[in-house]
Amino acid sequence: MAFVVHPVTPDRVDDFVAVANPNRRASHCWCLSHRLTAREIAEFGNGSRESAFRALCGRENPPGVIGYDDGEPVAWCSIGPRSENTRLTRSRLIRPLDDVPVWSIICIVVRGGHRKRGYTTPLIDEAVRYAASRGAPAVESYPVDPGSGRIDLTMAFVGTRAMFEKAGFTVVGVTDATAGKLPRLVMRRTT
Repeated sequence: MAFVVHPVTPDRVDDFVAVANPNRRASHCWCLSHRLTAREIAEFGNGSRESAFRALCGRENPPGVIGYDDGEPVAWCSIGPRSENTRLTRSRLIRPLDDVPVWSIICIVVRGGHRKRGYTTPLIDEAVRYAASRGAPAVESYPVDPGSGRIDLTMAFVGTRAMFEKAGFTVVGVTDATAGKLPRLVMRRTT
């Protein structure tokens, strides 16, 4: 496996689509739910979620990274400065723990047909390296802690405690948010 990760720049939007929204549904995921308000989607994309996502890809800090296996897009990690994620910044359920200007991992997606092949940990590692190269002192994630239970697959995009522990993150807090009825943690890895 020749696994590499690149930021999702405007020329890589179709690679993101191949991973996260292969049917290109307007109302399906464009990885905006924790990032932009409805007003911002209207401003950036004239009401189109795809256009708003494309606009974000042209910013200094694109909204995430795409993992490629031998040139094929197979994974997505939404990562960026917490301060650039309006809805996360305003969240009353996932509040900042301190004044560290963290970057946040909001979601991870491995493309259907490519799961259970060991992409997640290298994707997270490379996303953290990318954030560090852009000056991030630390990266946070807000995964579910399923305990001895199972995670509802509709919430799998947020990740699990074990997934982030494997990638070197430690628990630094608990949010007031839940995924289903499961608690969501704050996990952090310094860069």
